[in-house]
Amino acid sequence: MHAHDIVLICGIAVVGFACSWLAWRMKLPAILFLLFAGVLAGPVFGFLDPDALFGELLTPIVSVAVAIILFEGSLTLKLSEIRGHGSVVRNLVSVGVVLTWLVAALTAYYVMNWDIYLSALFGAVVTVSGPTVVMPLLRAVRPKPAVSSILRWESILIDPIGAIFALLVFNAIVATQQQSGFSHIAAEFGIIVGVGALLGAAGGYAYGIALRKRVIPDFLRDYSGLAAVLLVFAAAEYLQGESGFLAVTIMGVWLANMRDVDLEDILNFKESLTLVLIGGLFILLAARLDLEALAALGLGGIIVVLVLQLLAGPARSVVSSVGAGLSWREKLFIGWVFPRGIVAAAVSSLFALRLRDIGYPDAEALVPLVFGLIIGTVVLQSLTAKPIARLLGVAEPDPTGVLVIGSNLLGRTLAKAIMEAGLSVRLADSHWAGIREARMMGLPTFYGSPISTYSEDNLDTAGLGNLLAVSRQPGLNELACVRFASDFGRDHVFVMSTTREKDHEKHKVSGEMSGRHLFDDKVNIDELIRHLKSGAQIKLNNLTDEFTFEAYSEKHPNNLVLFAVDTTQHIRFPVPDEEFKPLTGWTIAALMGQSIDPQPDPMYPNRPN
Repeated sequence: MHAHDIVLICGIAVVGFACSWLAWRMKLPAILFLLFAGVLAGPVFGFLDPDALFGELLTPIVSVAVAIILFEGSLTLKLSEIRGHGSVVRNLVSVGVVLTWLVAALTAYYVMNWDIYLSALFGAVVTVSGPTVVMPLLRAVRPKPAVSSILRWESILIDPIGAIFALLVFNAIVATQQQSGFSHIAAEFGIIVGVGALLGAAGGYAYGIALRKRVIPDFLRDYSGLAAVLLVFAAAEYLQGESGFLAVTIMGVWLANMRDVDLEDILNFKESLTLVLIGGLFILLAARLDLEALAALGLGGIIVVLVLQLLAGPARSVVSSVGAGLSWREKLFIGWVFPRGIVAAAVSSLFALRLRDIGYPDAEALVPLVFGLIIGTVVLQSLTAKPIARLLGVAEPDPTGVLVIGSNLLGRTLAKAIMEAGLSVRLADSHWAGIREARMMGLPTFYGSPISTYSEDNLDTAGLGNLLAVSRQPGLNELACVRFASDFGRDHVFVMSTTREKDHEKHKVSGEMSGRHLFDDKVNIDELIRHLKSGAQIKLNNLTDEFTFEAYSEKHPNNLVLFAVDTTQHIRFPVPDEEFKPLTGWTIAALMGQSIDPQPDPMYPNRPN
């Protein structure tokens, strides 16, 4: 392979990561930055030409990538989790799809002056949204649980359902061009559904049994999951073209709902792989975009975006939630959030390529309008979803509270101090004596193992966004960090060691999995408990322009600052990979009354060495 091609392929992966990282930092959908990068690399500067780079392999590459993305999304679909809102979700992915299709198709027909077939295909393609664009919005907005649950499951289900619906319309257009009758179209669609459903269910069941019986060794589980989904997709496409997407979706749903099948490690692998695929795929598709064709949409393109955003969205929400007990504010917000994403882009690009191959007129016009809708909905909703949620009163407050693991004296005292600092707190442990003491102190508690299956359904983490693990049970802290890293984010998971001796290093879980270590492991749980039993107390102090952190450190050189709460009510802990320097207006909590024998560090004056 030519060195230039190697640079391009590697560059796509690197730029995809950079866009995803930037999106994470700015709390926006990565698709915005990926689209911008692809447009710059392709039509603006001409660095990247996907058709020249991959040739005839471009269409199969896009198809396989979309299949893996759909499979990963369906793996998270546990039907038991949508209980209580199943009717709304079911209506959104059935009645809502038809309503969106009709509005979009009629708008394209009358506004863009397209023929009825291409208009119908556009309407079908834009019925999809997807978790890759919806979930970042939900994380940034944090709507109420009922609203969040509905939008989450709609985004997971709508991709494969919308894609299959678009396939039906596409096959109808192809059949019309080939002058096939209605019976032929119906028969072909029936074969697509039959082959996809049969292979998907069979593949999911067979692979689930293999996992349950541990036929596959642990180190091959991730690889086997990828191989299984590729096998099912390839077999479905070989037996009946266009049935592969349905097959992999049903396979994922089947696996997600099988009993006694652990998919956590496979799901983690698929999530990472999906991030890579989405990054590369969207850059490639954006690089093929014709900017002149996009600009030529003009006022018509703007009208299409506004009609779908302001009319189709609210209409689908109101109709789908009749009798569901949702308030009009919740219905309005559900109708507002429906950004189009990677599946719409990929499917429209695939259909445009195939329609062009059979000589369909104006086939290339489909892609610019779909991308225009993607840009319009993602940008508009990214900018407005949070303020609209607050205006409508459907947003949850920012989760700044702390889940404390361990009901020993240190855990109870820290939890009490955190609550006195104005933050939400919940203390979790399976040690009844400690939980009883915590309840007598007025602390919210959870009695049970925080890493148990029971805790997944019964541990209330509303308002909590941080984990502080200070249990004395061997291994519990590390396991809790692993368990809650996905919920709170790895940067918000903190742990304190139970020993300082170097000869115990071999018993510790690796730092990558055990969370961020407080005080660089130079202060441990047993030591602090000993000081608390000797009469030391945790005191809160407010910093001002006159009484700065430097002044506090100078006045109380032997106090150990345990945490600080900033002016936005976010908690900060002293960790070695981040400068700990409280500012004016912050509240600091320090252990007072006993010397911790500190050796001042120039960067961390209150952290013992």
